[in-house]
Amino acid sequence: MKVTTTTTTIAPQPTRRDLDEIISGLETAWKATITVRRQSKEDVGYREVILLLDGEHLDLLRHGDVITREIPPGTHRLKAHNTLFSKTLDFTLNVGEHANFTAENRAGWGTYSMLAFFIGFLGAGPLYLTFTRDADGA
Repeated sequence: MKVTTTTTTIAPQPTRRDLDEIISGLETAWKATITVRRQSKEDVGYREVILLLDGEHLDLLRHGDVITREIPPGTHRLKAHNTLFSKTLDFTLNVGEHANFTAENRAGWGTYSMLAFFIGFLGAGPLYLTFTRDADGA
């Protein structure tokens, strides 16, 4: 008569701390990305554009700049202002998504007027801010 012996190995069970570390590692890997460009040929080329993400300073864009940042997925508010005008865009990104935005300081009514020249404290008249989200895949 043949006797068969079976050995069972029980894998160690992860502790709560092990699971918390795994989840924390995954959460830090769950990122979305935004890119903001200020490279339009119609941009007047002066006065910085200040960017805030969810009320926190993100960066300062000069003409020709591009910034890219990883952010947590979810709903966000991106604000751009040139100290004269501001625009705010609300958006939602999922894990791995990438949103592109374009900021532009453009000339408009009164930018190069004689009144703006004589006032002087504005330098040149008001610069109008255009701030848009680019189409997906742009």
